[in-house]
Amino acid sequence: MLEKQLIGTICIEDLEIGMSRSLQKQITDDDIRMFAEISTDRNPVHLDDDYARDTIFSGRVAHGMLTASLISAVIGEQLPSHGTVYLRQTLEFLAPVRPADLVHAEVTVASIDFSRRRVELDCQCIVADKLVLAGNATVLAPSRKFD
Repeated sequence: MLEKQLIGTICIEDLEIGMSRSLQKQITDDDIRMFAEISTDRNPVHLDDDYARDTIFSGRVAHGMLTASLISAVIGEQLPSHGTVYLRQTLEFLAPVRPADLVHAEVTVASIDFSRRRVELDCQCIVADKLVLAGNATVLAPSRKFD
């Protein structure tokens, strides 16, 4: 499918099933520390190398919700973008994300309910060709009718 490359907010009237947007971000130690401070989740599996070495992960991992926040960034900044209201999100954490991993977060339009301005989005995060997070979001999309 040839996808329209729209810039800025994509109103529901311009959305099509199969449209997708993505971003990539390398997860840094600073990201993990800042997320721990903001969320108040200071679990040592995220922050302490010695502690994390003896866990099921055999080393430190990023917060799952830090990875999930990249999905939120794609939705809020790219598809549909500004004016979008989150209604629901499901997430399945499939593999850990580690410091220095490059995460590719992608959101794809799965269905559109024009009458209710609801959009279902398939969401995923990938590290080195491995699916680490999968889910689905329901959002209220912006509309030109309400500008």
